[in-house]
Amino acid sequence: MHRRSPDMPTTSLKKIKPASFDYWKAQHLLNRAGFGGQPQQTLALRNLGSEDAVDQLLDFRSDDSYSTPGDEFDSDIMQPATEEQRREIRRARQSGDEKALERYRMARQQRQRNDRRQMASIQDWWLERLIETPRPLQEKLTLFWHGHFASAYRPIEDSYHMYLQNQFLRRNAVGNFKDDLVHGIIRDPAMIKYLNNNQNNRNSPNENLSRELMELFTLGEGRGYDEEDIKEGARTLTGYSFRDDGFQFNQRNHDDSRKTIFGRTGTWDGHDFVELIFTRPAAATFVCEKLYRYFVNDAPGGFTKSQAAVIRKMAATLKRSDWELKPVLRQLFLSEHFYDEENIGACIKSPAQLIVQCIRSIQTPTRSLRKLNEACGIMGQSLFNPPSVKGWEGGRKWINTSTLFVRQNVAIYLLTGRDENAKPWDAGQSDFTVEHLVEHLQGISGRDTVRDGVTYLLRFAHSTPPDEDRIRQWTTYVNERGGRLDNATIMNLLALITAAPEYQLC
Repeated sequence: MHRRSPDMPTTSLKKIKPASFDYWKAQHLLNRAGFGGQPQQTLALRNLGSEDAVDQLLDFRSDDSYSTPGDEFDSDIMQPATEEQRREIRRARQSGDEKALERYRMARQQRQRNDRRQMASIQDWWLERLIETPRPLQEKLTLFWHGHFASAYRPIEDSYHMYLQNQFLRRNAVGNFKDDLVHGIIRDPAMIKYLNNNQNNRNSPNENLSRELMELFTLGEGRGYDEEDIKEGARTLTGYSFRDDGFQFNQRNHDDSRKTIFGRTGTWDGHDFVELIFTRPAAATFVCEKLYRYFVNDAPGGFTKSQAAVIRKMAATLKRSDWELKPVLRQLFLSEHFYDEENIGACIKSPAQLIVQCIRSIQTPTRSLRKLNEACGIMGQSLFNPPSVKGWEGGRKWINTSTLFVRQNVAIYLLTGRDENAKPWDAGQSDFTVEHLVEHLQGISGRDTVRDGVTYLLRFAHSTPPDEDRIRQWTTYVNERGGRLDNATIMNLLALITAAPEYQLC
């Protein structure tokens, strides 16, 4: 596909013309603002027109048809010992009662095993939700915020706290960046424990949350703050802890003396600290850069002048809307720039995107959620386990020789239920047919023209206009096998198409 020079002008945030919102632009929107979809869903989105299509994706707050029972998971597995239990343990230690101490150790180890099993169940629950949700943008943003406000299960070892954080990110996915997300995350039990802020007190300040709040969550590394601001910020967050499953402010541990942050002095607390951060120019730019890379273009070589200009306009919209995210996303998804040819197929699919989009668009069986989650982890994106507080780097980091092999085999598994050695991964899995695609191809291919069908299938699966050599190659492949776009032929074509490098792009 033709690529412009980075110095050439490109499209802007000017609204796309309604007449130009065709089937393929609707598919691009569905891929990027969600996880793809069936041809019928793409057609329905196109028929809505650009504005109504974007609004339908954005206005998921008004749709409560996909709720989650609050008691689905056990909140008590990793509850801390009661005061009475702690006294019993102290008495056992003092008396040298090794049998009692061993019972306590074994009980704790059993709770840890139970919690790890529950964490696996929560992973499966979220992957199933990604696959089945009628609110794809909500889940896409929940995944984005999970990587942005990154915390991981392994250091926390409390599956229910990770579940609560996931629900918090989902509730506020398209809310107010400052008031909902950033103010909320400094009060989140999982984040507090992950960054050790429960150990942050006035006699021994812990800088972890203060540092990451500015460096990774709001401003970006080295953008308008210094080490002294980090130290003073840590003092504002002293006493910010949790109890059971909720936030707890411990007044005795809080430093209520005067602090100087960004040159301003006051008896600031954590709320004040966040408000001060959002007076800095980088606060709007940094998050818009990350949203741009997530939804528009990986920009592996850094932002071009035109991309930087788009990001500045997004940041201006974010500030003008008083940190509400919806106006920024609406502006982006309705812009000429979003649909520019430079931005089609310009993002490498994350492992979650790869799996979920394959299922949602081709309608393969889900097969085994557990095996898919395991594959997701092998490919570098274990849900609820980002590699560090920096989250997942994404882009080209998703691809190496090992992960590419797994990525190709996951698609084959979804299509056939078999591994790379053609052995079934799960006994009793039903066969998958692509009759829905056969009917659709016949409907759009006129008189069952093989070339038209192949061209459509390539564009449908690869998101980008296929090159002539690829069309010719696979048209010949079909013609050599009888020239019919039947179930067996399309299944073989999909196996080839999903193994192609282009399938890794979105």
